[in-house]
Amino acid sequence: MLGVLAKCLPALTHLQAIHLWKVGLTDLSLLSLLSILPTCPNLKVLSLEGNPLPERSFHKLIGEESTLAHVSLRNNDMDDEAAALLGQALSSLRSSNKTLASINLSYNRITDAGAASLANGLRLNRSLLSLSLSHNRIGDEGAVKLAEILAPFPLTHTEVVERRRLLLEKEGQERCRMPPRHSDVKPDRPSSHLSSTMLDKLQPAKAGKVTARKKEPAKKEDKDKDKDKGSGGAAAQAGGGAQAKKDEVKQAKKAIPAPEQKATRGKGTKSGNKDKRSQLLEVEVTEATEMVNPLLEQAEHRDGKVFLPGNRVLIYLNLIRNQITERGLKAFLTAVEQQASKGPGAGKGPAGLLRLSLGKNQFPPESKTFARIQELMVPRDPLPRTAKPTEEDPVSTA
Repeated sequence: MLGVLAKCLPALTHLQAIHLWKVGLTDLSLLSLLSILPTCPNLKVLSLEGNPLPERSFHKLIGEESTLAHVSLRNNDMDDEAAALLGQALSSLRSSNKTLASINLSYNRITDAGAASLANGLRLNRSLLSLSLSHNRIGDEGAVKLAEILAPFPLTHTEVVERRRLLLEKEGQERCRMPPRHSDVKPDRPSSHLSSTMLDKLQPAKAGKVTARKKEPAKKEDKDKDKDKGSGGAAAQAGGGAQAKKDEVKQAKKAIPAPEQKATRGKGTKSGNKDKRSQLLEVEVTEATEMVNPLLEQAEHRDGKVFLPGNRVLIYLNLIRNQITERGLKAFLTAVEQQASKGPGAGKGPAGLLRLSLGKNQFPPESKTFARIQELMVPRDPLPRTAKPTEEDPVSTA
């Protein structure tokens, strides 16, 4: 069947989503599916729910070369080892997934260890917007790990070393891109000065030499006219005058050297400037679109440690129906308060969490910590709450 799909799917140029619910997928057939995905350039959504894999190969879907934006892996009996592989695929010290926007890991067997692995993957990942871990077995330890990466967190020793390497590499690149200093431009001044004088020669007020050269051939033509007066009539004189004008134009053109002609071509200089500007714009656009390594983010030094501002790209986290108690709630409250204190980003950067679903966990309904989290999150939620929420809906919090 996958052989048939390998021939059919690439022909569907507008194919954007594939849903394979409980089709008996195996680790071997997943490799065949992975070979088909690159042939579908517009494919962004892949749902493989109800297909447990013994070798836990789902992490291969979200590698660094993946182009998928939305992946759903619900009901796949995934454990902490599978979550650890997914966390490594999200980001490591030298690589990171840059296309995945959402992943659904609901209705699995992920515990605190798996949640910690996913939190490690979110330390240096700046593409994932939505993470659903509802209906798992995550307790306070896993909740604390997830909350820690949302607030400023300290870098490990290996991350600090990598940060220093990246900073040195960036400094070297900036030196190569720096424009030449004022002293370095001096050798180029004669050519620019020459071009300015050439332009001045073409002005009427400063064109003495050129006009002098123009008059010489005119005098010769006058002598020729005097010689031909006896035999030429009015028509011959007119023809001679026209010929004289043509000769004047030719001699004037010859009088102007080749560099001056290049200088007078304003269109040529403008097109050159436009080319340079377009090249600069292309460089600026590519630099703006390139994802900045999180290790190069503006850090804070305190207590002998280097703190990054935290993951503010993740905007939705769903932890409904887990095993979180009051302790885990307090960790999330601290993270939400720190994100709220820095503001929503004003459109210039990531805003941080906009939705946090923590309902139906192991804390009392009258929890003050939970009420405070809701109080802080409601103004940040951009979507209305008119529809009736479900347990998979981000708006359901109780």
